[in-house]
Amino acid sequence: MARDPRRDLLAGLTVAVVALPLALGFGVSSGLGAEAGLATAVVAGTLAALFGGSNLQVTGPTGAMTVVLVPIVAKYGPGGVLTVGLMAGVLLIGLALLRAGRAMRFVPAPVVEGFTLGIACVIGLQQVPGALGVPKPDGDKVLVVTWRAVDEFVRTPNWTAAALAAAVAAVMLLGARWRPGVPFSIVGVVGATVVAQACHLTAAPPIGDLPSGLSAPSLGFLDLSVLGSLLAPAVAVAALAALESLLSATVADGMTVGQRHDPDRELFGQGIANIAAPLFGGVPATAAIARTAVNVRTGAGSRLAALTHAAVLAVIVFAASPLVAKIPLAALAGVLVATAIRMIEVGSLRAMLGATRSDAVVLVLTALGTLALDLVYAVVIGLVVAGALALRAVARQTRMDQVDFRPDLPGEHSDEEHVLLAEHIVAYRVDGPLFFAGAHRFLLELTEISDVRVVILRLSRVTTMDATGALVLKDAVQKLDRRGIAVLTSGLRPGQRRTLDSVGALEPLHGREYATTPEAIAGAHAHLVATGVLPAPRQSASAVPVEQPTP
Repeated sequence: MARDPRRDLLAGLTVAVVALPLALGFGVSSGLGAEAGLATAVVAGTLAALFGGSNLQVTGPTGAMTVVLVPIVAKYGPGGVLTVGLMAGVLLIGLALLRAGRAMRFVPAPVVEGFTLGIACVIGLQQVPGALGVPKPDGDKVLVVTWRAVDEFVRTPNWTAAALAAAVAAVMLLGARWRPGVPFSIVGVVGATVVAQACHLTAAPPIGDLPSGLSAPSLGFLDLSVLGSLLAPAVAVAALAALESLLSATVADGMTVGQRHDPDRELFGQGIANIAAPLFGGVPATAAIARTAVNVRTGAGSRLAALTHAAVLAVIVFAASPLVAKIPLAALAGVLVATAIRMIEVGSLRAMLGATRSDAVVLVLTALGTLALDLVYAVVIGLVVAGALALRAVARQTRMDQVDFRPDLPGEHSDEEHVLLAEHIVAYRVDGPLFFAGAHRFLLELTEISDVRVVILRLSRVTTMDATGALVLKDAVQKLDRRGIAVLTSGLRPGQRRTLDSVGALEPLHGREYATTPEAIAGAHAHLVATGVLPAPRQSASAVPVEQPTP
């Protein structure tokens, strides 16, 4: 994409207009106030644009991060959130130095869709108290808080706040369908503010006074005595920041031609941003998928667009804070409700749910985990379930089929000899992986073999073998040996030999390993002869030595 500074400046201005109500709303929703959201958008947005690994990312406060922060605020207070952000920044830099960014490609799509759906539901539910104009009830579980807010509204309804929130959400949703390029979030917020001021709607309280500038950087919030108890929340915030930022960068790459992000540098940039933002009173930040998408769609081609977005928000902080202070809280709640609704991609969800049963299970569990627990636990649950289902699917690919060994029989044999050999020798071909997820099924099948004297295992098609698979093979060979059934193998690869040797599985196979199936069949024949099961081959007349006359 060719660089065009004018397009970057226009894109940055457009993103700033979109980001302003979101930054205010997520700041309020997190519990630290609108000024915290603005500080994050300015400070984190600038540093992530400078040091991050994507030319198109836009960083700031996000709904996903708010979901994680609300219970932290309830338990540890604002100072705890700032400390968690600082610790998360350090962890992100550590992940960047460990080059962990490339692990993002191992996150399955159903997990991503599931937590996106769960986040959208949580963001929407978090706005219910503000949208209904009732004080936020106590509690750290979003479902409990929502229920209490609705109960309070039923007892003392505030139709003014509810109407403002519904109007702003409707303007955003309907306007996006009519003119997708127009920032209807700012249109709705401005309209609601004008109506509230003109009609003196005291039932729809405004944001309130905002500082006319960023606070001086300070570590006054840091309490070293609580660092240990805040480690788990910091890990959760760092994990979310890494996941959402790398997902956003991947989405941005897919929307452009020629743009590719550096995942490890992106983690480093997000780490720097999250270390700096708390110093200015900002909440933890991450790349914002929605704002990044607006940035790309409006023609951004370089980091100048994201820097312009942060600069415009800084100007608003310094020059327009008295006007921003008059925005009704219900209007911001309406913006976030509409944002949550727009996060849900119905077509993508329908496609994922209809793909496979496993994908549907992973998506639903991840979404429910996000709603009932928290995002990081939900992602862990989704990854564990997805991994277990994937292992089960891979394990089912392992097959052990009996095969006809006569085409590989060396030499010429009569029909009678063929029948005789078939009575005592059976050959099996093992296909697929022989590892912990499916090895015991293999053991069960193998040890059920009976009425033969020799089993030939053709292992050339085994794709992988771990220690569990090797131990299971060793156990099966020993059990068959105790029943008088010899096990021979053919086609063992060097890597498989190392695995078998490491657990001592080659010992019961000593002298019974063959490079090819014909050699293994010849070895089986020799074993049957040596044990007296088959008669020794008669020597041909030409092979009988002729006694020489004595001179």
